[in-house]
Amino acid sequence: MLIYLIDWLEEIFENVPGAGLFDYITFRAGFAVIVSLLISLVFGKRIINYLRRLQIGETVRELGLEGQIQKQGTPTMGGLIIIMAILIPCLLVAKLNNIYVILMIITTIWIASIGFIDDYIKVFKKEKKGLKGKFKIMGQVGLGLIIALTFVLNDDIVVRMDEASAIEIGLTEDARIGELIPVLNEEGETVYKGDYKTNLTNVPFFKGNRLDYAWILPFDKTNAQKWVWILFVPLAIFIVTAVSNAANLTDGLDGLATGVSGIIALTLGVFAYVSGNAITANYLNILHLPGAEEMVIYAACLAGACLGFLWYNAYPAQVFMGDTGSLTLGGIIASMSLLLRKEWLIPILCGIFFVETLSVIIQVSYFKYTKRKYGEGRRIFKMAPLHHHYQKKGMHEVKIVTRFWLIGILLAVITIITLKVR
Repeated sequence: MLIYLIDWLEEIFENVPGAGLFDYITFRAGFAVIVSLLISLVFGKRIINYLRRLQIGETVRELGLEGQIQKQGTPTMGGLIIIMAILIPCLLVAKLNNIYVILMIITTIWIASIGFIDDYIKVFKKEKKGLKGKFKIMGQVGLGLIIALTFVLNDDIVVRMDEASAIEIGLTEDARIGELIPVLNEEGETVYKGDYKTNLTNVPFFKGNRLDYAWILPFDKTNAQKWVWILFVPLAIFIVTAVSNAANLTDGLDGLATGVSGIIALTLGVFAYVSGNAITANYLNILHLPGAEEMVIYAACLAGACLGFLWYNAYPAQVFMGDTGSLTLGGIIASMSLLLRKEWLIPILCGIFFVETLSVIIQVSYFKYTKRKYGEGRRIFKMAPLHHHYQKKGMHEVKIVTRFWLIGILLAVITIITLKVR
């Protein structure tokens, strides 16, 4: 909104002081982080007190974990702080006509609504299981469908590439949006680039550092481009559902999911910046996504919101995010990864989420297998998800969270390094 306000003021008054700063992504991203952080810190305490007055406290099941009982009654549904700290600065400094920003706002509101309903049923209806699993899955599938279909059908979500590269992968003139644009390459020669509708994605170690889902289909190149949605839509739905639930599982210790999500947000911000910039995209041999640079703003809002919420969520937590926050964080991360065409980096970037989920799958599967075979269920971990396994071994939760953060930073660095992998 500030961008449009400044443009309006410049039409009336010439040379508005400081107006030019808002033309820079880096300035707006820094501004967004500060505003998001301030919103979390200033309004966070008030929201926590309000939740406490409403007696919206966490109900803790006795699992024999150290420090567990002390968390009884801690206000939950604090994810509202994160949502507010994301949306307000985004609405202030992002370009609201950008399709990427629009999709991220829809994602946040959609998945936050599912989490809020789940928490509301748990807290006010006193139903421990919350929203029925099938309805939660339906909501996540619906979001995945919105992201996937917009990705496939909207003409503003494109890859900018030269004509020779487009022909090589089977893209015809029908796939091009608008006219070819003359651009100078690194040698100073003029090449013609166009915006093409394609499901190309970046995958390290692949030829050309990229993969087109159409290549997997048993059709010729041209026909495969028409039917590629058959693969992409289910994949997008799976990623949104899996990552949002994985973030939910990870939210079991004070500051764990918040800190890990903040690290991921900063990494996605780097990817958004290099993908939206023609020079860096060309230098790194990754896909140039015109318009994606605006997601730097959204990543900045997410990082600021996580950092601000961590002020109250760090041990000993004054508030829990609940499903309102954890499902939202997972949904945002999944959607950003898909839109930035970095979905194949999720197992690395979201490695903490991945391992936490894997530990639950392994534990449940092995328990069922041994119960069927021996008549008695056995366990691989002392408790799942994995962070509870270390708690059972006597490790303090602050040490567990700190070490998980360090691993998250390491995984983020490895993910960024893949930009240089050819």
